[in-house]
Amino acid sequence: MLPGRYHAAPATDQWGSRAAMILEHIVLVLQMSIGPMIVISGAGLVLLSMTNRFGRVVDRVRILAEARRREAGSETPRISQELRILMRRARILRLAIAFASTSVLTAASLVIVLFLAVVLQLDAAMLVIVMFILCMGFLITGLIFFIADVNVSLAALALELDEAPRRSARS
Repeated sequence: MLPGRYHAAPATDQWGSRAAMILEHIVLVLQMSIGPMIVISGAGLVLLSMTNRFGRVVDRVRILAEARRREAGSETPRISQELRILMRRARILRLAIAFASTSVLTAASLVIVLFLAVVLQLDAAMLVIVMFILCMGFLITGLIFFIADVNVSLAALALELDEAPRRSARS
């Protein structure tokens, strides 16, 4: 032993030995939990982006709805068309957010299952595998809807670009 350093006394009784084994298992569970925790962190960042896009869609819908109420002229069909696109985007983003959130909830539940399996000495290997696959499936599905939103937003941009030359010609 080195002077000035504290060392744990070796476990000589049954309870000390059992506590050391439990601690070893908990350390293993913490190591196994790193994967789901990384998923939670990454999905959280994706969710932040999704909710920001959703907020922008909602804000744009409010602005266009107000413009449509004020104008009863030739711009109303274009505004209505853009509102339809925005509503479609909002629905797609809602699905993306729901799937990504479900992925995060599944990952968090997976960490709990890992700890309970160790503490209660359960064989939960199949449950852990299924939960991890579900977690990744929910995340992938959410990302697919997120990509779909990006593609649909291009339709609104194309509509805007088609109208830009007409508006400048009228001015």
